Amino acid sequence: MPRRKPSCVFCEIVAGKAPAYVVAENEFSMCILDIHPFAEGHCLVLSKRHVPWWNDLSEDEVTSVFRLARKVARQLKKAFSPEFVGMYARGRRIPHTHIFLVPTHAGDLLDGFFNALERFQVMPPELAALRDSKRMTRTAARIRKAR
Repeated sequence: MPRRKPSCVFCEIVAGKAPAYVVAENEFSMCILDIHPFAEGHCLVLSKRHVPWWNDLSEDEVTSVFRLARKVARQLKKAFSPEFVGMYARGRRIPHTHIFLVPTHAGDLLDGFFNALERFQVMPPELAALRDSKRMTRTAARIRKAR
């Protein structure tokens, strides 16, 4: 018996089969409110095509996703007057390309998270070793070579 492909909630939303609070969309992308928000206005910009990782999108899809993210980030700035709009992509829980857009204010949950992450980034010896000039040179060369 063939294995059934697991359903994807974002594909269901794009197809109009699942409910969502749509904020904006274009040819290749859609922006919806996150139903588990970190802040009021927390949005997800997702590709309309099911692609697990953003770096596997077509050039048109990448352009579309980031243009829509910029447009909505500007709308979030006007609507909520945040200090900034945080943007990050992870996609581990739902493996369908999506970018988080979160209006962030000084002292809120996400601001505290990123402040803690930045403190962590400069403290552990394992991470400090990554800043060594020779290591940085080798790392940059390794990335350039991996075409």
